[in-house]
Amino acid sequence: MPRPMTITEKILAAHAGRDEVRPGENVWVDVDVLMTHDVCGPGTIGIFKEEFGADARVWDPTRIPIIPDHYIFTADEKSHRNIQILRDFVREQGIKYYYDPDFLDTAEGSGMPNPYRDPTKTNYKGVCHKALPEEGHCRPGEILLGTDSHTCTAGAFGQFATGVGNTDAAFVMGTGRTWLKVPPTMKFVFHGEIPPYLTAKDLILAVIGQISVSGATYKSMYFTGDGIRSLTLEDRMTLTNMAIEAGGKNGVCDVDEKTLAYVRARSNRPEWTVYEEDEGAEYDYVHEWDLGTLEPLVAKPHSPDNRDTARNCRDVPLERAYIGSCTGGKITDMIMAANLLKGHQVKIPTFVVPGSTEVHQDMKSRGLDGELRKLGEPTIEEVLLDAGCTMGPASCAACLGGPVDTFGRLNEPMACISTTNRNFPGRMGHKEAGVYLASPLTVAASALTGKVTDPREYVDAPILTGSAGVR
Repeated sequence: MPRPMTITEKILAAHAGRDEVRPGENVWVDVDVLMTHDVCGPGTIGIFKEEFGADARVWDPTRIPIIPDHYIFTADEKSHRNIQILRDFVREQGIKYYYDPDFLDTAEGSGMPNPYRDPTKTNYKGVCHKALPEEGHCRPGEILLGTDSHTCTAGAFGQFATGVGNTDAAFVMGTGRTWLKVPPTMKFVFHGEIPPYLTAKDLILAVIGQISVSGATYKSMYFTGDGIRSLTLEDRMTLTNMAIEAGGKNGVCDVDEKTLAYVRARSNRPEWTVYEEDEGAEYDYVHEWDLGTLEPLVAKPHSPDNRDTARNCRDVPLERAYIGSCTGGKITDMIMAANLLKGHQVKIPTFVVPGSTEVHQDMKSRGLDGELRKLGEPTIEEVLLDAGCTMGPASCAACLGGPVDTFGRLNEPMACISTTNRNFPGRMGHKEAGVYLASPLTVAASALTGKVTDPREYVDAPILTGSAGVR
């Protein structure tokens, strides 16, 4: 009889061909999906060719999605060269799932690319962590690896997802296998319904503030409880996305009908396995919260665990607001911000970046209730533009700084409130800039006042998101 196991342990045991595993054990596992992008893809490809041979073939060209997203909208020629390396490799290997920025000319001196004119008429998708589930690469019970630390986002779908380095990724690229140490699991339980003034960003800032940026080092972070079940599937992605900000190996949520409906509609493979925690499973740490007592939070410069309430920071002046990234650029994030901003004007420059071209199209076609716009009703994008926001094309953009011509980049030592996931010095550009991490509601409220603002000043009823982020 196998020992009682956590969800993460069950997934790793199944992929190792074993009845059970224990924390601390090293196991060989079969990998289901390996993702890479324009920053780490060229390095991974180089190591793959060096170690397996110039004429080597990847283990499975249908299980290696390549998603350029980081340095797309820039005139930087080194960034353009990376895209060409990906294009050449995709052609050589017959990679099935490559989401090319087809508007980008990689010729020397080509300059800044003109963005897609219509988000529905390009192969480009935007941020890899949003594109992966949209394009059907995320399924319960699978192992998904990616050359990006925020690959743990996909754990919201009940799978084991984690970031790996170029060398490990190259080995997986050639063999479809890797060696993993089984992490112990930390359990975070949230009770109650999510209040209208909170989002998952507040929940994960509460967790990181509780355990610190190193508190989950090489541990699995399991988010559960009726409070998590009350979140939209997209909001759960915010929780698992920022597991890495506590040092976590992976983040994972329970699979429910919200998860299954999404996966059934999008998966490019027909089968998957749902795992649940066993009664009596052992946890390294357990902490519980009552959502009715949690306030809107921010993470002050320069660390995600520098937690405080938005209310306590109400006198902090700001010079910029930013809504976007894999953490804050989903369609439900945009709906939250737009509902709060409707009928108002932002007081500070406010940059908005959709997380994917699908999100961008939804912003152009859906109303503030998350459903397709009705006649005479403004779209999400129209509301944001009318409020004075500046809209950029789908991408990672300023979340990680990037070249100096990156949209929304902090090129001066300014104070910015942002829906992104990291606020280390230099993360969004200038190393003397100060970034306050917050939910899309708190960022939108702060954009209206020019200082950190508790969204309860503007939100007093639930914001509906309808079918947005569900289909």
